[in-house]
Amino acid sequence: MITVQGVADRVGPTLLRTVLPSDRGVTDVVIAELGRRTHVADGDLVLGVTVNSAGKAAELVEYCGSHGAAAVLLKPPLASSAGVLTAARDTGTAVIEVHNATAWAQLVWLLRTVLDAAADDEHATEPGNQGLGDLFRLADAAAAVVDAPVTIEDANSRVLAYSARQDRTDPARVSTIMGRRVPDDVLARFRSRGVFRDLSRGRTTIFVPAQRDGTLPRLIVPIRMGGELLGSMWAVVAGPVSDERAAAFADTAPVVALHLLRRRALADAERRRSAELVRTVLQGKGSVRLAAAELDLDEEPHRVVAIDVQTTDALDAEGLRLALWERITAGVGRRPAVTELHGILYAIVPDQAGWPALSEALRNETGAFVGVGSPAEITDLAESRAQAEEALGLVRARLVDGPVATHDEAWPVVALHRVAAAASPTGAAELGPLAILRTHDEQSGSSYVDTLYEWLRHPGDPKAAARALRIHANTLRYRMTRLIELTGLNLDDPDIRLAVTVQLATTRWA
Repeated sequence: MITVQGVADRVGPTLLRTVLPSDRGVTDVVIAELGRRTHVADGDLVLGVTVNSAGKAAELVEYCGSHGAAAVLLKPPLASSAGVLTAARDTGTAVIEVHNATAWAQLVWLLRTVLDAAADDEHATEPGNQGLGDLFRLADAAAAVVDAPVTIEDANSRVLAYSARQDRTDPARVSTIMGRRVPDDVLARFRSRGVFRDLSRGRTTIFVPAQRDGTLPRLIVPIRMGGELLGSMWAVVAGPVSDERAAAFADTAPVVALHLLRRRALADAERRRSAELVRTVLQGKGSVRLAAAELDLDEEPHRVVAIDVQTTDALDAEGLRLALWERITAGVGRRPAVTELHGILYAIVPDQAGWPALSEALRNETGAFVGVGSPAEITDLAESRAQAEEALGLVRARLVDGPVATHDEAWPVVALHRVAAAASPTGAAELGPLAILRTHDEQSGSSYVDTLYEWLRHPGDPKAAARALRIHANTLRYRMTRLIELTGLNLDDPDIRLAVTVQLATTRWA
């Protein structure tokens, strides 16, 4: 198990500084929120994301230390405050200072990358797994060969691992590591120089000179296996590299390619297994409690979130959904349980610990359709899934405002939609004189049906009804007089008002 200092060393002094060390092993990364008791377990790295005072910081360290946390990460000057250090010494918890300019969400992913690499390293020592190795170690080895800091990236320019000595790089490399992928503007610059065209054509090595914006030279090697481009290695070099050193750097690519293929196979198997467990919980069939335990779902209410994307291209849909999920969960401490069913991405998140932060991220996200079920116990999540699907249908039909519909908050729309769906097959909307108004609107271009609908929605308040229609109140009164003359409706009769309201709701919400 990797230790606190091991994590700090791997991330590097550019982002992290150990204020008070500890030899405790690290198992997970969690986010601490003010006003809520964060679930902390042995070996957790706790990020004080919202902690903004020395007193709160000391209180957090004391609480986390008493629950076995490996370290608490704080930004300056909180990490060095007297109260924090006293609490840390009393509980044996490490304190790590995070550089002020570091984004918390990006740091979460960097820390997880380090923990994943450490887990892979442990897994490689198990019988039958020799040779998997550590991708970070391979990056260090490649860096030693080329004598320059190296990143290993997949075919989509996402950072999989990086070597030490990244302090000898440039802002573009720092942004790449912090964001776990090459920034769009940096990609555009390298693309304009034909780098990715050369990668796809199978060049052995690619040298890119220094650029006017201060970006240092790069030596790039494609990672291939069986004709497939799996990714690439990027070294930040001082200038042109000798043919011998460039060839030696290229010779490391097959070893990395083998690791990436094995890593992908292992990840695919684990993902399939996890997806099957999530499906068991969502469907409510089989050993639900056993599946929930394997997914490490706590015994507390959870919500089911159904996510789709606004695209008509089926080939792009899956990639867009997964990319969306990666972006919106960047600040969530514990990884959610995720699977895909019938083209919809489903996630199970804790109602209290996970949903508030995710909700805010979703509402700021573009290109997403999201339906959310009500909180439910682990054994009842099949009902939350059904609610999430119903809410997602309302979002797709534009029956609710915004990209997110929560079933328990959108209950008025849910109720109207259910009533309308039930009444529509019966032909209830065709009874009575309402058809006269529809015909008149179609033939003359009037808006009597809409006028009647808003009048019924705002009983006794013609000004509010007029505002909804964006007309003057006198125009509303005139229209009401005319439509009553046309239909003979007695709107003083409460049963007639109720019947017409149901008819109008049927045509609008079904």
